[in-house]
Amino acid sequence: MKVAAIIQARMGSTRLPGKILKKVLDKTLLEYQIERVKRAKTIDEIIIATTTKKSDDRIVQLCQQLSIPYYRGSEEDVLSRYYEAATEFNVDVIVRLTSDCPIIDPNVIDKVVEHYLENKGRYDYVSNTLTRTYPRGLDTEVMSYEALKRAHKEAKELTYREHVTAYIYHHPNEFKLCSVLNEKDESKHRWTVDTEEDFLLIKNILETLYPINPLFTLEDVILILRDKPEWVQINAHIEQKKL
Repeated sequence: MKVAAIIQARMGSTRLPGKILKKVLDKTLLEYQIERVKRAKTIDEIIIATTTKKSDDRIVQLCQQLSIPYYRGSEEDVLSRYYEAATEFNVDVIVRLTSDCPIIDPNVIDKVVEHYLENKGRYDYVSNTLTRTYPRGLDTEVMSYEALKRAHKEAKELTYREHVTAYIYHHPNEFKLCSVLNEKDESKHRWTVDTEEDFLLIKNILETLYPINPLFTLEDVILILRDKPEWVQINAHIEQKKL
């Protein structure tokens, strides 16, 4: 059984174009994320799911440089891009990640994937996003290939095509769902990169923690933000885009 992290990535962000290739300490945000996902013990392979647009050639070049498999598909129909990528690489269990999460914690990824694997057959979809207790930016969604295939076949509305898992979790009577919770509710934190303010916060975190401990965890970030509460305010006003 092959467990693969499929990371959707494109240059055409509406609020911060090219954000995933912005650099901190001479390394792109996408490189930080790939480096961290590689440390997850449950992940057999990382696949970057990008688009066929010319602007995303730079993402492909980075994948080739890092020897990371990639798939190029539709820009708007991200559900089809995921399904085609999973099919192309013969993935049994899909771990959906988004490329705006450069400080995602491999321990959190493992916790969600392990819960899915330990309950194999009991759930179609397991995530830490159904009920938010983790900081935004540590989002991990796990689903079977069959669940993804079914969503791809049945989802017709544009919203469901643009957002890979929305069809699944909006149909709890058709799919068996499970939520993984953190011991403490840390959902007030925003560690995703969608705006310049988000990038500034992540830049501060990486420049402070990475040189002394590249293996830093969720708990390490929480500790440093306790010491520097003003950092939390940098992007506290940013609202997540609605589905």
